[in-house]
Amino acid sequence: MRRLLFLSFMLLLAAASRAQQNDMFNVYLRIDYASAEKTLELYRGLGGRPADIAALRGSQIALSTTAFLAQRPLDTPELEEALESVKFNQGLGDDVFRMHDARANVAAISELLAEAQKRNFGQKVVSTVAQLFPSDARVSTMIPIYFVAFGHQNIDAFVRRVVWRGDTPSFTGEGQGELTIVVNLAKCVNYGRSVDERFIGMLSVVAHEVFHAAFGVYKDGSPVWKDYYASHRTPFDQLLDLSHNEGIAYYLTLIQSSRGRLPADGLERARHSFEDFNRNAAELLAPGTTFRRSEDIIRLSNTSGYWESYGAITGMIIARQIDQALGRQALSETIARGPSDFFGKYADLMKRDGNIPVLSGAIIQSATR
Repeated sequence: MRRLLFLSFMLLLAAASRAQQNDMFNVYLRIDYASAEKTLELYRGLGGRPADIAALRGSQIALSTTAFLAQRPLDTPELEEALESVKFNQGLGDDVFRMHDARANVAAISELLAEAQKRNFGQKVVSTVAQLFPSDARVSTMIPIYFVAFGHQNIDAFVRRVVWRGDTPSFTGEGQGELTIVVNLAKCVNYGRSVDERFIGMLSVVAHEVFHAAFGVYKDGSPVWKDYYASHRTPFDQLLDLSHNEGIAYYLTLIQSSRGRLPADGLERARHSFEDFNRNAAELLAPGTTFRRSEDIIRLSNTSGYWESYGAITGMIIARQIDQALGRQALSETIARGPSDFFGKYADLMKRDGNIPVLSGAIIQSATR
């Protein structure tokens, strides 16, 4: 099984490389392992100063993102305190950074880090991502990737826009800051029982996040997307944008892990995700919904458990259906044209196939306006 998984992934990468003919798609990865290396040394009892580790750029992004997802204030001294507790094998309280689990898996995490460092996977990941973009897409960027060994329990990797003030990150909105990826190795060791399976899973995760970063760069240079963001500012629009973006990225992961096949109960679980999406999207459209409630709906649409992340799962099913029923070019067109095209194509497919999960009429009408 391990060799079959690896062979399947390498064949996919080869096919992606052959399919990509766009010389204007130039994405390069700049990888920084410093936080993961230093944290693992501390976990293993080989030394390391908590203050030095906490100050590293990868650590700082992981700290801020953990605070955002945990919905509580966290600062650098609290990260230093957690690292200090790990160093001296002391209790970690609620362990918001999940360092107890990471320390228990230090051998497997270290093995996976070594595998990542000796295999040059960057260009293969980029080739896999490029297959989803329009053939005339202009994307030219260097994407920093920081590997860490701690973080929030629900996130294995993430993309954020960062403006650095020294080594302190400030997080910005759409169109500002440097698109940056962070990969939490402590979560990546759960992808399988062997280092090959874990490495393949990590490749999939990196490709998922590189897609987000490349899509962000593409949007920055697209007049269509600039017009979209100028005229679509509501929380409902934000949910559509997230579902489109995350949905295609989730589908990319599904292609890599199972060639686009859902698990046996996947379609039924997807129907529940669509029900959650319809209910929460309707609440966003309701005039009495508070700003705080809208923020919670959007955040939970992609930061809950896998099948509970109703925004991402709904988007994944839409992307899968478009790709399988209409073809890769049709899916790529949604990257160029935006959420209204994405949801509009699915609305047309709903008319042709009564067995696929259903978006409500009110949601379709609002999404395709």
